[in-house]
Amino acid sequence: MDADGAARAGHIGGGDRPRATVIGGGLAGCEAAARLSSRGVPVRLMEMKPRVYSPAHASPGLAELVCSNSLRSDSPDSAVGLLKEEARLLGSLVMEAADKTRVPAGRALAVDRTAFSAHVTEKIKSDPGIELVLGEEVADLAPFVSSGEVVVVAAGPLAGAGLAASLARLAGAGNLHFYDALAPIVTADSLDMDVVFRADRYGEEGSGDYLNCPLDERQYEDFVKALLEADKVAARDFEEARFFEGCLPVEVMAQRNPRTLAFGPMKPVGLRDPRGGGKLAAAVQLRAENEAGTHYNMVGFQTRLTVPGQEAVFRMIPGLAGAVFARFGAVHRNTYLDAPRVLDEWQRLLPAPRVFLAGQISGVEGYVESAAQGLLAGENAARTALGLDLLIPPPESALGSLVRYLRTGPPGRPFEPSNVNFGLFPPPPESAPKRQRAALRLERARQSFQAFLTEVGHVRRS
Repeated sequence: MDADGAARAGHIGGGDRPRATVIGGGLAGCEAAARLSSRGVPVRLMEMKPRVYSPAHASPGLAELVCSNSLRSDSPDSAVGLLKEEARLLGSLVMEAADKTRVPAGRALAVDRTAFSAHVTEKIKSDPGIELVLGEEVADLAPFVSSGEVVVVAAGPLAGAGLAASLARLAGAGNLHFYDALAPIVTADSLDMDVVFRADRYGEEGSGDYLNCPLDERQYEDFVKALLEADKVAARDFEEARFFEGCLPVEVMAQRNPRTLAFGPMKPVGLRDPRGGGKLAAAVQLRAENEAGTHYNMVGFQTRLTVPGQEAVFRMIPGLAGAVFARFGAVHRNTYLDAPRVLDEWQRLLPAPRVFLAGQISGVEGYVESAAQGLLAGENAARTALGLDLLIPPPESALGSLVRYLRTGPPGRPFEPSNVNFGLFPPPPESAPKRQRAALRLERARQSFQAFLTEVGHVRRS
């Protein structure tokens, strides 16, 4: 996009009202755009699809979910469940879409990814305060910065090379890279249901939302051996051999220790073998990808095996001998900024304070985290455009703890993206009994966030 284009972007809709631009139509970008519009700030949402696709994207719709269809736990006493609760209270478009397109997934909130994207896309397209510009890739932020326009960069971890380089120039620091991997998806009618059984962990057989592939000790050992010996996709020049701990490929976990998978994505805890009720050595869980239940995701099985390697090794799993893969696992590049060094407490670029960063490129990890942080960036971008004071959620809240992490990073370690977790929250008072601390932390989080809502002024979605 050239300087003239940036200038035009600052005057959409006519009149004297301030304008804003959001770059990127993923979860964070759509949340930011919807928030700006709800605050009365006309906004241009720019998305490079369908003219340009990243290595991981395939659908022309907005808010495409590329890794998993799960937004993780919906339990109100989990950190991510609490973040969902806060996002709903703030009027989150993403949470609205997720709640309306959810599919059975036990205690998790999983969605039909096609219906989810369609819901968000329709909401954005029908919003009179949003001008949606498709097929135009932004490769340089300099024109926006020089124009003084309010901008939210929500280009995602797969931002184009030009935009990533532009961000690096503005931030004065190089971007970091790490692997992120997609889990395979198999068709339901290709599963051997004489072996696969339905159950949630600790639930009753046949009543759960997950399908389970049981492995005995010999099957597990043979699987791990084949996994380690299978061909892997070689790293490309721009990728570094560094993995985000929350999204390790299964073969990397197996390399650390042969038992790692049995304590990770293949843990059998809470499951019984229905063929005799015996103890399982391991289990692979499958989660529905859509409401019709025609496709299932191999939970936690992100991988960088080659396609022939995946076909050979994953069909060793009991129940998957005849599996038809609707999508194979893949590896792609993730880019993010060293947030504590280059962003202020409101997630603005230090050298360009009218440029906000939102979503994974800012240093958060996960769908819910990206959406919630994008919503907050949209709120503060609107306040900047309107000349109002900016806001920061209290650190005792889920969103506030995540924002504080972006500002401070992990103590004594290099910065890397993080999911929301209770380790980011301020600790409960030491005087409180240990058995009461979890409840006190939740109560404190909810009370502090309610006070923050009063400060924000509640915005409900129509």
